[in-house]
Amino acid sequence: MVASRNYTDFANEATFEIKKCDLHRLEEGPSTTAVLTREEGLHYYKTMQTIRRMELKSDQLYKQKIIRGFCHLYDGQEACCVGLEVAIKPTDHVITAYRVHGFAYARGVPVRTILAELTGRKGGCAKGKGGSMHMYTKNFYGGNGIVGAQVPLGAGIALACKYFGKNEVCLTLYGDGAANQGQIFETYNMAALWKLPCVFICENNRYGMGTSVERAAASTDYYKRGDFIPGLRVDGMDVLSVREATKFATEYCRAGKGPILMELQTYRYHGHSMSDPGISYRTREEIQEVRSKSDPITLLKDRMINNNLASIEELKEIDVAVRKEIEEAAQFATTDPEPPLEELGHHIYFNEPPFEVRGPNQWIKYKSVS
Repeated sequence: MVASRNYTDFANEATFEIKKCDLHRLEEGPSTTAVLTREEGLHYYKTMQTIRRMELKSDQLYKQKIIRGFCHLYDGQEACCVGLEVAIKPTDHVITAYRVHGFAYARGVPVRTILAELTGRKGGCAKGKGGSMHMYTKNFYGGNGIVGAQVPLGAGIALACKYFGKNEVCLTLYGDGAANQGQIFETYNMAALWKLPCVFICENNRYGMGTSVERAAASTDYYKRGDFIPGLRVDGMDVLSVREATKFATEYCRAGKGPILMELQTYRYHGHSMSDPGISYRTREEIQEVRSKSDPITLLKDRMINNNLASIEELKEIDVAVRKEIEEAAQFATTDPEPPLEELGHHIYFNEPPFEVRGPNQWIKYKSVS
């Protein structure tokens, strides 16, 4: 179908108006226009569509009881992780909370190893021992299950960036539910005092578990919460808005000005986790309205088609290829073996000689290998 239309028929790039960011302690903010090349658009579309399909497959595997335990899905928020990732360098650092699958994929973890981790298999990105909340790869530090606990860790990573003088930054993410935690304000203070290259990012999806932001926070202006730290509020449903804001924020940090705060206004389609139907504290109509008016994938798709950056047929071909990739990954994740019991004590330390670990009783010993 695509072959019938020559690629020279498409525009190489297009310029779009994007929503102006709300600013705190900043005289100027990110650009209100964004240039999108055809190549970039196709990459963003495929990445977001892959994350969406991966999460829907995770939902299916969970309902079949193949995935067990905690499972927090990211569908609806794809513009956040993709917009952030395309604006930074591979050598920069990212740490987030437990809604982690999208970030793992954006940072380079293949779909098959993400799904295999969810099913607890040997081929998972944490060898089947991390599960939904604990996924890692180079310069990506998870996946943290304790609410807000990743924020001080992110500041620590930013401190290492400054200490080693590498001109790298750390994106430190948390949700609106974690935004009222005391440890976050302690971290703001230290990061500002030490001028750490840390971008604090609040993914505000409007509900912390089942509690709306209005019921949980006296002030819902999360981008102002840093007080003495500059902040900006961004349309988190628009991948271009997120990309431009992230470029602005990382340039600010790399210039040695210290930390900056971003609030991404976004929305999750699923409940808080798979145990939450997601409709006891919000209506089906509300969810449907966001889907129909603000869906990040639909927004990008319409922009590309209306500005001759891609054809409907070409994007449909991407959809077919993504579905095929997800099905093959799910097949791997359901047939790959579980890790053997002998590996229970492995990877406690990094780069240490092997040692013995006591098992459930004193007569059972496991060998720990780095």
